[in-house]
Amino acid sequence: MKLNENTEVTAAEAVQADPQTLPVPPETPETAPAETAPVAEESVAAEPAPVAEETAPEAAPIAEEDRATFDSIGLSEEIVKAVTESGYRHPTPIQEQAIPQVLMGRDVLGCAQTGTGKTASFVLPMLDILTGSRAKARMPRSLILEPTRELALQVAENFEKYGKYLKLNHALLIGGESMNDQRDVLEKGVDVLIATPGRLLDLFDRGRVLLADCKVLVIDEADRMLDMGFIPDVERIVSMLPPLRQTLFFSATMAPEIRRLADAFLSNPKEISVAPPASVATTITTGLAYVQPFDKREALRRLIRREQVTNALIFCNRKIDVDILYKSLKKHGFSVGALHGDMDQSQRFATLNAFKADELQLLVCSDVAARGLDIGGLSHVFNFDVPFHSEDYVHRIGRTGRAGREGHAYTIATADDAKNVAAIEKLTGKPIPLLDIEGLEPVTEAEIKEAMTSTRRGRGRGGTARRPDRRDGGRGRPERGRRDAQDRAPRAEAPEEIAAEAPVRRDRPERRPRAETPEGREAPRRDRDRAPRRDRDAQPSEFALREAAMRDLPPRDREAPRQDRDYRNRDRRDDLGPPVQGFGDLVPAFMLIPIPRPRRAAAPAAPEVDAA
Repeated sequence: MKLNENTEVTAAEAVQADPQTLPVPPETPETAPAETAPVAEESVAAEPAPVAEETAPEAAPIAEEDRATFDSIGLSEEIVKAVTESGYRHPTPIQEQAIPQVLMGRDVLGCAQTGTGKTASFVLPMLDILTGSRAKARMPRSLILEPTRELALQVAENFEKYGKYLKLNHALLIGGESMNDQRDVLEKGVDVLIATPGRLLDLFDRGRVLLADCKVLVIDEADRMLDMGFIPDVERIVSMLPPLRQTLFFSATMAPEIRRLADAFLSNPKEISVAPPASVATTITTGLAYVQPFDKREALRRLIRREQVTNALIFCNRKIDVDILYKSLKKHGFSVGALHGDMDQSQRFATLNAFKADELQLLVCSDVAARGLDIGGLSHVFNFDVPFHSEDYVHRIGRTGRAGREGHAYTIATADDAKNVAAIEKLTGKPIPLLDIEGLEPVTEAEIKEAMTSTRRGRGRGGTARRPDRRDGGRGRPERGRRDAQDRAPRAEAPEEIAAEAPVRRDRPERRPRAETPEGREAPRRDRDRAPRRDRDAQPSEFALREAAMRDLPPRDREAPRQDRDYRNRDRRDDLGPPVQGFGDLVPAFMLIPIPRPRRAAAPAAPEVDAA
């Protein structure tokens, strides 16, 4: 809080000292680069005060002409020209601190809130470092690892935009694309390889890419890599790289696991942090609305109609909820699209491009769009579901309020989400203002406190998920409590009814134990075996009943079942014809050729014996 107060005083003094130091409006191109054009339009005046130890404190306000520019931080003329043509002039704080360190060849550990231009802080110096050399076939000179396909595609667009005056080529290795096309690009040699871990390992195992000549490694959105389970793949990829390399490690949050990975991958890094970890930009207006579970969709529709929504992202926790909410909004006449990980890659790109081109007003998506994506002028973000991980909340709402523009982020929660909301407020360090939506049933404080103290999670708690106005038979159904009471009443009488309808065999006299029978031991084995048989005959089986019924029939009808079997056999014979013997009617001709039997040789005559 003290840093924020000092920042406000410094800004006020700057305005009094020189009117030219006023923040530049978002439409003015005199701004700084970031991940893409809209993000890069962020001015220093809109940024919170630096809090890292590496950042030198400024004793006096900096005038407009004294602020750093891209040509003053060591970038080449070609890169500065491309950046200036894109409409950017001054770097953001993380770009101003990171770019000189990268150009010096040091490892960098960058931590900054989303929307501050982390992507440009490594794209621009990498272009400068790679200039002047050529890549070999299947041996990229640098590698950038991204957690999602959309973010990898966005980084590739940055290389095309800022490197248009340099003779550098890049390759994009992501899933959902043709592996043969990616292989052909690698065969020509690439300077920058932008990849997701899965596809990179697939091509490496096939021998299509070699990483022995990689000199620069960039791990972007490391916390997202951790959440998606890519860390084992990243560790394997790092083990295949040469030990003498430059590693750049960027993340929006700095959890203990991320710190451990940074210590393992980096060598004497320069740590740069321009904002508290997991902080929310000051340009974002947040709000929280507690509603009943059955009113969530209606609450979202009313918020959309009440707010002046230019374009908005609507986040859901599950992919199936994305499809359901998409169909609901489309049914109510909204211009909406859907985006989640189960969609085809071409469909995902087409939907995202349509949303960026303002062909769609709303985009319902999962957390696949919550990291790194920059959508110009996004006015609103709606959290239809409270995220399970509090860090995801920071990344979700960070899609709006970028480049110093004003943004709005509203969250719709139920009483069961109270614990997740408390975790978010603890992470961000400030409570989320509450909103009231007229015409909807409110959530009482008692319900929220009950959810906070309850050990059960998710839907299915007490009565929060049932409409009170439906208890008296809404939709023709009785109240659940009354129905349970009615169901319990007849269950008490069930044993008596079962006893009344019990079979007759239950009334037969019970057999005495063999030990109590005086003649039980002396009775011969034949009699003991015969007694259970008589008991079984007392309750005849189905076969015995059928045989008894057959004995009561006349002799002619008594043979009916056997005749039926003969009829069935006869039908089978009619279908298949008479039994075939040998070849049947189709005897091969060679079998009809008579074969002469060999004649037996005559037995030699017995020699005559002369009589003595």
